[in-house]
Amino acid sequence: MGIMEWFQKGGPVMYLLLVCSVCVVAILIERLMFYRKAGKNIRDFTEKLPALLQEATWEEALKACQDDTNAAAFVAKEGMAAAAGGGDAELALDMAYGTAAAELRSGLNYLSMIVTLSPLLGLLGTIIGMVNSFNVFSLQAGQPLAITGGIGEALIATATGLCVAILALVVHSWFAQKMDTILTEMDKVTAVVASEDRKRR
Repeated sequence: MGIMEWFQKGGPVMYLLLVCSVCVVAILIERLMFYRKAGKNIRDFTEKLPALLQEATWEEALKACQDDTNAAAFVAKEGMAAAAGGGDAELALDMAYGTAAAELRSGLNYLSMIVTLSPLLGLLGTIIGMVNSFNVFSLQAGQPLAITGGIGEALIATATGLCVAILALVVHSWFAQKMDTILTEMDKVTAVVASEDRKRR
């Protein structure tokens, strides 16, 4: 059985499952690019920041961090810029942290929804297929192959729904782990900049 034949035998629910799988792949590609940028050299930045702040003024530290584009650097630079301008560094850190965390979580809720929705769509496809099988039964009594063939086709939707859900779950779990790692580094730089700001006041 070819892929197109498999797809057609799964019924109309297969189109919804196809949309779900395309969404998972699109989120995977977009999040991969985003997380690569957000996590680029993040540990190196976190390790060098305390020594940098001890030796440099806020302005010098900002200049030294200019080329860093990871999420921790974004948060730290917002706090340092506020401190250099005589503003509230802790407020700036909190706001930058919230912005960065929201961007890191973006798209993960859709993956969670697809993990739940895909098996339900597969189940719906199976129910539709079973109803059609019983219609065959009522019309073609005494032809068991027509009935069991219909049941087999109905299960295609369930199998596809489970495959889409498993893919979405794996992708979600991987990005959730990456997000936790980046948030930990952001917590560290937030604490370092806030502590240095309190010392300099």
